Amino acid sequence: MDEFASISYWTGQRALSKQQERRGVAIGIGDDAASVDLEAAADGVASPKRLLLTADTMVETVHFNDRTMREEDIGYKALAASISDIAAMGGVPLHALVSVSVPPAYGAERMRRVFDGLYECAERYGIAVVGGDTTSAPQHLVINVALTGTVEAGCELSRAGAKPGDAVFVTGTVGMAAAGLHVLLGKEQHSPLTHKELAPLIGAHRRPAPCIEAGRMLARSGACHALNDISDGLASEAWEIAEASGLRVVLRESALPRSGTMSKYASKAGANPLEWMLYGGEDYTLLGTMASEKAAALQQQFRAAGIPMFVIGSTEAGKPGVDLVQEEPHSPRGAGSGTAARMPLEKRGYNHFKG
Repeated sequence: MDEFASISYWTGQRALSKQQERRGVAIGIGDDAASVDLEAAADGVASPKRLLLTADTMVETVHFNDRTMREEDIGYKALAASISDIAAMGGVPLHALVSVSVPPAYGAERMRRVFDGLYECAERYGIAVVGGDTTSAPQHLVINVALTGTVEAGCELSRAGAKPGDAVFVTGTVGMAAAGLHVLLGKEQHSPLTHKELAPLIGAHRRPAPCIEAGRMLARSGACHALNDISDGLASEAWEIAEASGLRVVLRESALPRSGTMSKYASKAGANPLEWMLYGGEDYTLLGTMASEKAAALQQQFRAAGIPMFVIGSTEAGKPGVDLVQEEPHSPRGAGSGTAARMPLEKRGYNHFKG
């Protein structure tokens, strides 16, 4: 099967899906370039609007292997990671360009399953897949997704807008994906948790859920000052906001939202759940700052929409960095309240170029 026959087999008639028309695609897969009428795209974004552009790459043995991911999961997660970047800007994702470098071990059927997962994600989040590139690879699969999106002009959210005195928040639990990876790597051979209990952890790693609606609500609220998605770990992303905004981020350990299942699994596996929460990454929830006086009202709006939001700290003027406040428990004899220890967090998360 040559390159063009392979592309046709992988994409099938899905390139003609309703997403193409909804997203204003005039010319899609099959030509030298795609053509899109942004003004015709049904994105819910009022003009004047800005174009958002992002790209993510997943490499076999670096981001996944056949112990941790099925072919469908690879495609799904590759697109979901880029969608999360658009969500972190407060935008609506629209069009994807998918490029793959395919090794001999990935024949037509395996790649078809990769694209099955990618198109499943595209349908779920309303993405029009409009093209890309296909090459051979000597040994490992590489998949790159470039994604467009739109946002109202002046409403895009960056990492650089945090202000001293802001409330720091996240839009979901953290550490789940790292726990799921631990399960998939078989590091706990005799887990007492049932398959049903482990499923949410595994799903968090294989099928992350980008927080598009949360990002849109934050962009429209006018209360959000800075936003980032948690791809490389909570501590790492907090550092990015701190450095981009020129201030200090202070997190409270007791306020960090954690899954009961994750904590239970960590306890049985002899692992530290805080390590997964701070440094695990790939949660794809949103981390941001907002005006503290508007936090309660915005949390209420999120609750009404069925979207989680947890205030986990604050910002303050000072040398850029991230601190964690750990509150010691109350004295067992009732001799007064516990004390709080404040410690700096390492600028650590997933790093492709660490030594």
